[in-house]
Amino acid sequence: MRTSNRNLTAQQTSIHPAALPGHVELAVANLDEQIGFYQRTLGFQQHWRSGPQAGLGAGGADLLKLTERPGFKRYPHATGLYHYAVLFPSQRELARAVGRLFSLHYRNYPTDHIMTKTTYLEDPEGNGIELYAESPEDGVFAIEKDRFITRRADGSLSSGREALDLQTLFAHLQPHDDPDEPIPPETRIGHIHLHVSHLGEAVEFYQRVIGFDLMGVSHSLQAAFLSAGGYHHHIGLNTWQGAGAPLPLADALGLETFTIVLPDEAAWQDAEARILMSGIPYEATPAGMRLFDPSRNGVMLTLPPTGF
Repeated sequence: MRTSNRNLTAQQTSIHPAALPGHVELAVANLDEQIGFYQRTLGFQQHWRSGPQAGLGAGGADLLKLTERPGFKRYPHATGLYHYAVLFPSQRELARAVGRLFSLHYRNYPTDHIMTKTTYLEDPEGNGIELYAESPEDGVFAIEKDRFITRRADGSLSSGREALDLQTLFAHLQPHDDPDEPIPPETRIGHIHLHVSHLGEAVEFYQRVIGFDLMGVSHSLQAAFLSAGGYHHHIGLNTWQGAGAPLPLADALGLETFTIVLPDEAAWQDAEARILMSGIPYEATPAGMRLFDPSRNGVMLTLPPTGF
């Protein structure tokens, strides 16, 4: 276990700007079915499998780790995963992914957030997934004075939840593009969005303990967004299951842990110092520091995997 004797400066109270979301760990009821879905429907590769566990992704570091938990249940209206978001390197690759979904007649909801192009779906066990690509040239979104505001590049306002123009998206495809090819190796986890019990409590945890910068809170929307390095959001929080929503029980399917990858040892020591100063207990594992937010969402802080 690493230890930190650091006294944090004001700058070090923020997480390192190069910190990024890593893999997501899910408890699943049927490992074979879930592996098949992610390979066939989303184009993930199976990196490894050992007993009840498997790792999947784009051929490099895992994006997703699945663990089969016999007898576990899905608890509705509890805290946990709203969705995890898979970030594609271009709109062309997003178009390939969306094209695959349509060719398989898999239900999804293409949406134009202006600053990003996206579609939403669920895996066979109800875990929420967002597939997206950045499109900052089209405009921006932000929370201003408690409201979610989306402005197009020409200055006009958008709801930020418009139906995505699929004809424009598919125009990025080239004649030789094959929707059945695996997702490209540059694909990564872009952000994680969580159901929480109390918005202020969750914001304080991710800002003060983990060190993410607050990008905005909307009490009318019942949501907040935080990030490292000025990104629009690496963490989304909401109370859409209801303020005071119950925590998942120990035998709950769904999110077990999501990972935050710190770039180097100095960033690790800063992160550990923040956690120690908070007094919140954490578990030192071979993979990193594991702790829970106030809504019992698991967070793992780690260093980059070797070999990638």
